[in-house]
Amino acid sequence: MDDFVSVILPCRNEEKTIGVCIKKIQKVFSEHKIKGEIIVSDSSLDDSAKIAKTMEVKVVKHDKEGYGYAYHAGFKHAKGNIIIIGDADNTYDFSEIPKLLSKAKNNDIVIGSRLKGKIHKGAMPWLHRYIGNPLISFFLRALFGSKISDTQSGFRLIKKDAWEKLSLNTLGMEFASEMIIRATKQNLKVAEVPISYYPRPTGSESKLKSLRDGWKHIRFMLLYSHSFLFLFPGILLLLAGIFMMTFSPAITRFALLSVLLIVIGYEIILLGVFAKIYATVHLKQPSKLVDTINRYISLEKGMIIGLFIFIIGIVLILTLNDILPALTLFMMGIQTLFASFFMSIIGIEQ
Repeated sequence: MDDFVSVILPCRNEEKTIGVCIKKIQKVFSEHKIKGEIIVSDSSLDDSAKIAKTMEVKVVKHDKEGYGYAYHAGFKHAKGNIIIIGDADNTYDFSEIPKLLSKAKNNDIVIGSRLKGKIHKGAMPWLHRYIGNPLISFFLRALFGSKISDTQSGFRLIKKDAWEKLSLNTLGMEFASEMIIRATKQNLKVAEVPISYYPRPTGSESKLKSLRDGWKHIRFMLLYSHSFLFLFPGILLLLAGIFMMTFSPAITRFALLSVLLIVIGYEIILLGVFAKIYATVHLKQPSKLVDTINRYISLEKGMIIGLFIFIIGIVLILTLNDILPALTLFMMGIQTLFASFFMSIIGIEQ
Protein backbone atom coordinates (compact mmCIF):
# COMPACT_ATOMS: atom_id res chain seq x y z
CA MET A 1 0.00 0.00 0.00
CA ASP A 2 1.28 3.46 -0.88
CA ASP A 3 1.93 5.71 2.09
CA PHE A 4 -0.56 8.47 2.79
CA VAL A 5 0.82 11.28 4.93
CA SER A 6 -1.20 13.41 7.33
CA VAL A 7 0.51 16.58 8.57
CA ILE A 8 -1.06 17.97 11.74
CA LEU A 9 -0.44 21.56 12.77
CA PRO A 10 -1.56 22.61 16.27
CA CYS A 11 -2.56 26.24 16.00
CA ARG A 12 -3.24 28.90 18.62
CA ASN A 13 -3.26 32.46 17.24
CA GLU A 14 -0.71 31.93 14.46
CA GLU A 15 -2.24 34.10 11.71
CA LYS A 16 1.18 35.51 10.85
CA THR A 17 2.68 32.10 10.06
CA ILE A 18 -0.01 29.49 9.42
CA GLY A 19 -0.24 30.35 5.71
CA VAL A 20 3.54 30.10 5.25
CA CYS A 21 3.61 26.66 6.91
CA ILE A 22 0.77 25.34 4.76
CA LYS A 23 2.42 26.60 1.56
CA LYS A 24 5.70 24.87 2.46
CA ILE A 25 3.93 21.57 3.12
CA GLN A 26 1.91 21.80 -0.11
CA LYS A 27 5.10 22.52 -2.03
CA VAL A 28 6.82 19.49 -0.51
CA PHE A 29 3.84 17.29 -1.36
CA SER A 30 3.94 18.51 -4.96
CA GLU A 31 7.71 18.34 -5.53
CA HIS A 32 8.18 14.93 -3.93
CA LYS A 33 4.89 13.45 -5.18
CA ILE A 34 3.70 12.76 -1.66
CA LYS A 35 0.07 11.76 -1.22
CA GLY A 36 -1.24 13.48 1.83
CA GLU A 37 -3.41 15.92 3.70
CA ILE A 38 -2.91 18.89 6.01
CA ILE A 39 -4.90 19.19 9.22
CA VAL A 40 -4.95 22.39 11.25
CA SER A 41 -6.05 21.71 14.83
CA ASP A 42 -7.15 25.17 15.82
CA SER A 43 -8.16 26.93 19.02
CA SER A 44 -7.32 30.42 17.81
CA LEU A 45 -9.00 33.69 18.66
CA ASP A 46 -7.50 35.42 15.60
CA ASP A 47 -7.91 34.71 11.86
CA SER A 48 -5.71 31.59 11.75
CA ALA A 49 -8.63 29.25 10.98
CA LYS A 50 -9.99 31.56 8.26
CA ILE A 51 -6.60 31.68 6.55
CA ALA A 52 -6.25 27.90 6.71
CA LYS A 53 -9.72 27.34 5.24
CA THR A 54 -8.93 29.53 2.22
CA MET A 55 -5.98 27.23 1.47
CA GLU A 56 -8.15 24.13 1.14
CA VAL A 57 -6.89 22.24 4.16
CA LYS A 58 -8.87 20.44 6.83
CA VAL A 59 -9.50 22.64 9.87
CA VAL A 60 -10.47 20.96 13.13
CA LYS A 61 -11.90 23.69 15.32
CA HIS A 62 -12.03 23.32 19.10
CA ASP A 63 -12.02 25.77 21.98
CA LYS A 64 -9.55 24.12 24.35
CA GLU A 65 -5.96 25.21 24.83
CA GLY A 66 -3.17 22.68 25.23
CA TYR A 67 -0.40 21.33 23.00
CA GLY A 68 -1.38 17.73 23.62
CA TYR A 69 -5.10 18.42 23.30
CA ALA A 70 -4.58 19.97 19.87
CA TYR A 71 -2.83 16.82 18.66
CA HIS A 72 -5.41 14.48 20.14
CA ALA A 73 -8.11 16.44 18.31
CA GLY A 74 -6.14 16.39 15.07
CA PHE A 75 -5.27 12.69 15.19
CA LYS A 76 -8.96 11.78 15.34
CA HIS A 77 -9.35 13.16 11.81
CA ALA A 78 -6.08 11.90 10.31
CA LYS A 79 -6.46 9.44 7.42
CA GLY A 80 -2.76 8.82 6.86
CA ASN A 81 -0.83 5.71 7.87
CA ILE A 82 2.06 8.11 8.47
CA ILE A 83 1.52 11.24 10.54
CA ILE A 84 3.85 14.21 10.79
CA ILE A 85 3.46 16.84 13.49
CA GLY A 86 5.01 20.27 13.72
CA ASP A 87 4.30 23.69 15.19
CA ALA A 88 2.46 26.27 13.10
CA ASP A 89 4.81 29.12 14.06
CA ASN A 90 7.27 28.54 11.17
CA THR A 91 10.14 27.63 13.53
CA TYR A 92 10.40 24.22 11.85
CA ASP A 93 11.22 24.00 8.16
CA PHE A 94 8.55 21.78 6.62
CA SER A 95 10.64 21.43 3.49
CA GLU A 96 12.59 18.93 5.62
CA ILE A 97 9.65 16.53 5.75
CA PRO A 98 11.47 14.15 3.33
CA LYS A 99 14.21 13.78 5.97
CA LEU A 100 11.65 12.31 8.37
CA LEU A 101 10.10 10.13 5.68
CA SER A 102 13.51 8.71 4.76
CA LYS A 103 13.64 6.97 8.15
CA ALA A 104 10.00 5.88 8.25
CA LYS A 105 10.44 2.47 6.66
CA ASN A 106 12.42 0.94 9.53
CA ASN A 107 11.14 3.02 12.45
CA ASP A 108 7.90 3.69 14.28
CA ILE A 109 8.78 7.26 15.29
CA VAL A 110 11.24 9.72 13.74
CA ILE A 111 12.21 12.87 15.62
CA GLY A 112 13.81 15.91 14.07
CA SER A 113 16.78 16.80 16.28
CA ARG A 114 17.56 20.49 16.50
CA LEU A 115 20.63 19.73 18.59
CA LYS A 116 22.11 17.54 15.86
CA GLY A 117 21.10 20.03 13.18
CA LYS A 118 21.29 23.82 13.21
CA ILE A 119 19.66 26.18 15.68
CA HIS A 120 19.63 29.62 14.07
CA LYS A 121 20.46 32.69 16.10
CA GLY A 122 17.57 33.78 18.31
CA ALA A 123 15.55 30.61 17.69
CA MET A 124 15.91 29.11 21.15
CA PRO A 125 16.33 31.06 24.40
CA TRP A 126 19.55 30.41 26.34
CA LEU A 127 17.55 29.00 29.27
CA HIS A 128 15.84 26.41 27.06
CA ARG A 129 18.91 25.44 25.04
CA TYR A 130 21.42 25.00 27.86
CA ILE A 131 19.28 24.24 30.93
CA GLY A 132 15.66 23.29 30.22
CA ASN A 133 15.99 20.89 27.29
CA PRO A 134 19.20 19.21 28.56
CA LEU A 135 17.65 18.74 32.02
CA ILE A 136 14.46 17.16 30.69
CA SER A 137 16.45 14.99 28.28
CA PHE A 138 18.71 13.91 31.16
CA PHE A 139 15.69 12.82 33.22
CA LEU A 140 14.31 10.86 30.28
CA ARG A 141 17.62 9.08 29.77
CA ALA A 142 18.20 8.40 33.48
CA LEU A 143 14.68 7.26 34.36
CA PHE A 144 13.56 5.54 31.18
CA GLY A 145 16.66 4.75 29.12
CA SER A 146 15.77 7.10 26.27
CA LYS A 147 18.61 7.73 23.80
CA ILE A 148 17.01 10.73 22.09
CA SER A 149 19.18 13.86 21.98
CA ASP A 150 16.36 16.39 21.50
CA THR A 151 13.41 15.03 23.46
CA GLN A 152 11.43 18.27 23.23
CA SER A 153 11.52 18.66 19.46
CA GLY A 154 8.03 19.23 18.11
CA PHE A 155 8.85 18.12 14.55
CA ARG A 156 8.11 14.39 14.45
CA LEU A 157 6.85 11.51 12.37
CA ILE A 158 4.79 8.73 13.91
CA LYS A 159 3.11 5.84 12.20
CA LYS A 160 -0.63 5.52 12.76
CA ASP A 161 -0.39 2.02 14.24
CA ALA A 162 2.33 3.21 16.66
CA TRP A 163 0.12 6.12 17.74
CA GLU A 164 -2.70 3.71 18.54
CA LYS A 165 -0.37 1.48 20.58
CA LEU A 166 0.91 4.37 22.68
CA SER A 167 -2.50 5.48 24.02
CA LEU A 168 -1.20 8.90 25.05
CA ASN A 169 -3.18 10.79 27.69
CA THR A 170 -1.52 14.13 28.45
CA LEU A 171 -3.02 17.33 27.06
CA GLY A 172 -0.26 19.87 27.71
CA MET A 173 3.37 20.34 26.71
CA GLU A 174 4.33 17.11 28.50
CA PHE A 175 2.75 15.33 25.52
CA ALA A 176 6.22 15.38 23.91
CA SER A 177 7.82 13.55 26.83
CA GLU A 178 4.96 11.08 27.20
CA MET A 179 5.36 9.96 23.59
CA ILE A 180 9.04 9.13 24.11
CA ILE A 181 8.47 7.46 27.50
CA ARG A 182 5.72 5.19 26.23
CA ALA A 183 7.63 4.42 23.03
CA THR A 184 10.68 3.43 25.08
CA LYS A 185 8.64 1.23 27.43
CA GLN A 186 6.95 -0.51 24.50
CA ASN A 187 10.25 -1.00 22.65
CA LEU A 188 9.13 0.93 19.58
CA LYS A 189 11.81 1.86 17.10
CA VAL A 190 12.70 5.55 17.37
CA ALA A 191 15.19 7.38 15.14
CA GLU A 192 16.47 10.96 14.83
CA VAL A 193 17.39 13.14 11.88
CA PRO A 194 19.13 16.54 12.05
CA ILE A 195 16.88 19.51 11.28
CA SER A 196 17.05 23.29 11.30
CA TYR A 197 15.29 25.47 13.85
CA TYR A 198 14.38 29.10 13.15
CA PRO A 199 13.32 32.13 15.24
CA ARG A 200 9.66 33.02 15.51
CA PRO A 201 8.72 36.00 13.33
CA THR A 202 8.46 39.42 14.98
CA GLY A 203 5.11 39.86 16.71
CA SER A 204 4.47 36.13 16.99
CA GLU A 205 4.12 35.22 20.65
CA SER A 206 5.41 31.91 22.04
CA LYS A 207 2.89 29.80 23.96
CA LEU A 208 5.63 28.15 26.03
CA LYS A 209 5.86 29.08 29.72
CA SER A 210 9.34 27.99 30.74
CA LEU A 211 8.97 27.21 34.44
CA ARG A 212 5.38 25.98 34.30
CA ASP A 213 5.86 23.71 31.29
CA GLY A 214 9.27 22.52 32.47
CA TRP A 215 7.76 21.48 35.80
CA LYS A 216 4.92 19.68 33.98
CA HIS A 217 7.48 17.55 32.12
CA ILE A 218 9.43 16.70 35.27
CA ARG A 219 6.26 16.06 37.29
CA PHE A 220 4.95 13.69 34.64
CA MET A 221 8.25 11.79 34.53
CA LEU A 222 8.31 11.42 38.31
CA LEU A 223 4.73 10.17 38.37
CA TYR A 224 5.58 7.71 35.62
CA SER A 225 8.77 6.44 37.31
CA HIS A 226 7.46 4.64 40.38
CA SER A 227 10.87 3.27 41.39
CA PHE A 228 12.48 6.70 41.45
CA LEU A 229 9.51 8.39 43.13
CA PHE A 230 8.64 5.76 45.75
CA LEU A 231 10.85 2.67 45.96
CA PHE A 232 14.32 4.23 46.13
CA PRO A 233 13.40 6.91 48.73
CA GLY A 234 11.46 4.35 50.74
CA ILE A 235 14.35 1.88 50.81
CA LEU A 236 16.76 4.67 51.75
CA LEU A 237 14.59 5.79 54.70
CA LEU A 238 14.06 2.19 55.82
CA LEU A 239 17.78 1.40 55.82
CA ALA A 240 18.59 4.68 57.56
CA GLY A 241 16.07 3.86 60.30
CA ILE A 242 17.45 0.35 60.78
CA PHE A 243 20.99 1.74 61.01
CA MET A 244 19.96 4.35 63.59
CA MET A 245 18.02 1.83 65.68
CA THR A 246 20.98 -0.58 65.70
CA PHE A 247 23.33 1.98 67.22
CA SER A 248 20.94 4.03 69.35
CA PRO A 249 20.61 3.67 73.13
CA ALA A 250 17.26 2.88 74.77
CA ILE A 251 14.30 5.22 74.33
CA THR A 252 15.68 8.53 73.17
CA ARG A 253 14.64 11.03 70.52
CA PHE A 254 17.25 9.46 68.26
CA ALA A 255 15.70 6.03 68.76
CA LEU A 256 12.16 7.33 68.21
CA LEU A 257 13.31 8.94 64.98
CA SER A 258 14.68 5.58 63.83
CA VAL A 259 11.25 4.00 64.35
CA LEU A 260 9.57 6.76 62.34
CA LEU A 261 12.08 6.36 59.49
CA ILE A 262 11.54 2.61 59.31
CA VAL A 263 7.74 2.85 59.37
CA ILE A 264 7.57 5.77 56.92
CA GLY A 265 10.14 4.15 54.62
CA TYR A 266 8.18 0.90 54.59
CA GLU A 267 4.94 2.78 53.85
CA ILE A 268 6.54 4.63 50.92
CA ILE A 269 7.81 1.31 49.53
CA LEU A 270 4.28 -0.07 49.72
CA LEU A 271 2.98 3.01 47.89
CA GLY A 272 5.51 2.28 45.13
CA VAL A 273 4.29 -1.30 44.88
CA PHE A 274 0.67 -0.11 44.75
CA ALA A 275 1.57 2.30 41.94
CA LYS A 276 3.33 -0.42 39.94
CA ILE A 277 0.41 -2.83 40.33
CA TYR A 278 -2.07 -0.17 39.21
CA ALA A 279 0.10 0.76 36.21
CA THR A 280 0.49 -2.87 35.21
CA VAL A 281 -3.16 -3.88 35.55
CA HIS A 282 -4.97 -0.73 34.45
CA LEU A 283 -2.44 1.08 32.25
CA LYS A 284 -0.95 -2.09 30.74
CA GLN A 285 2.63 -1.21 31.67
CA PRO A 286 4.82 -4.32 32.13
CA SER A 287 6.67 -4.73 35.46
CA LYS A 288 9.01 -7.49 36.58
CA LEU A 289 8.30 -6.58 40.21
CA VAL A 290 4.56 -7.07 39.75
CA ASP A 291 5.14 -10.34 37.88
CA THR A 292 7.20 -11.58 40.84
CA ILE A 293 4.55 -10.50 43.36
CA ASN A 294 1.82 -12.25 41.39
CA ARG A 295 3.93 -15.40 41.14
CA TYR A 296 4.90 -15.74 44.78
CA ILE A 297 2.59 -13.59 46.94
CA SER A 298 -1.18 -14.00 47.07
CA LEU A 299 -3.66 -12.18 49.31
CA GLU A 300 -3.64 -15.11 51.73
CA LYS A 301 0.16 -15.27 51.89
CA GLY A 302 0.34 -11.51 52.45
CA MET A 303 -2.19 -11.77 55.26
CA ILE A 304 -0.24 -14.60 56.91
CA ILE A 305 3.03 -12.64 56.67
CA GLY A 306 1.37 -9.53 58.11
CA LEU A 307 -0.23 -11.47 60.98
CA PHE A 308 3.07 -13.24 61.71
CA ILE A 309 4.97 -9.94 61.96
CA PHE A 310 2.15 -8.46 64.05
CA ILE A 311 2.17 -11.38 66.51
CA ILE A 312 5.96 -11.24 66.87
CA GLY A 313 5.61 -7.54 67.67
CA ILE A 314 2.99 -8.25 70.36
CA VAL A 315 5.15 -10.97 71.94
CA LEU A 316 8.22 -8.74 72.00
CA ILE A 317 6.25 -5.85 73.50
CA LEU A 318 5.27 -8.13 76.39
CA THR A 319 8.73 -9.59 76.94
CA LEU A 320 11.38 -6.99 75.99
CA ASN A 321 12.51 -4.01 78.03
CA ASP A 322 13.39 -2.09 74.86
CA ILE A 323 10.00 -1.93 73.19
CA LEU A 324 10.91 0.25 70.16
CA PRO A 325 11.91 -2.66 67.87
CA ALA A 326 8.76 -4.49 69.03
CA LEU A 327 6.54 -1.48 68.30
CA THR A 328 8.16 -1.18 64.88
CA LEU A 329 7.31 -4.80 64.02
CA PHE A 330 3.82 -4.32 65.45
CA MET A 331 3.14 -1.38 63.11
CA MET A 332 4.77 -3.04 60.09
CA GLY A 333 2.63 -6.13 60.62
CA ILE A 334 -0.55 -4.05 60.50
CA GLN A 335 0.73 -2.21 57.41
CA THR A 336 1.51 -5.50 55.65
CA LEU A 337 -1.87 -7.02 56.53
CA PHE A 338 -3.95 -4.19 55.10
CA ALA A 339 -1.53 -3.60 52.21
CA SER A 340 -2.23 -7.18 51.08
CA PHE A 341 -5.94 -6.40 50.82
CA PHE A 342 -5.32 -3.14 48.99
CA MET A 343 -2.95 -4.80 46.50
CA SER A 344 -5.66 -7.35 45.74
CA ILE A 345 -8.26 -4.63 45.25
CA ILE A 346 -6.22 -2.58 42.75
CA GLY A 347 -5.01 -5.77 41.09
CA ILE A 348 -8.53 -6.68 39.98
CA GLU A 349 -8.81 -6.15 36.21
CA GLN A 350 -11.90 -4.30 35.00
